Amino acid sequence: MNTNKSEKFSVTTQTDKGACTVFLQGELDLSVAPDFRQVMEPLVENSEQDLILNLRELKYIDSTGIGILLSILKVRHGMNAQFYVREVPAQIQKLFDMTGIAKFFASQENSQ
Repeated sequence: MNTNKSEKFSVTTQTDKGACTVFLQGELDLSVAPDFRQVMEPLVENSEQDLILNLRELKYIDSTGIGILLSILKVRHGMNAQFYVREVPAQIQKLFDMTGIAKFFASQENSQ
């Protein structure tokens, strides 16, 4: 398990059985985007493992964070590698619905 923390945002990774799960906690916005991208880059590039984002503890996401999720989706799709978004909190799911990106994650396991 690997952890990268700031005061308001943290990323924890857990790898097992051919999948890497990334747990996001706090607020994903412009101020933490560079750190998040740095953590995610090697994980996104590894097509040998499924990539799972668990948003259960995510409190807030802005347009920069949404853009990062969409870029991950695009890269993983281009590599024909699996990408899942799971345990999306209700307020974040509402934002995904309002912005129209929910359809890209529609087949994933989202819980309210």
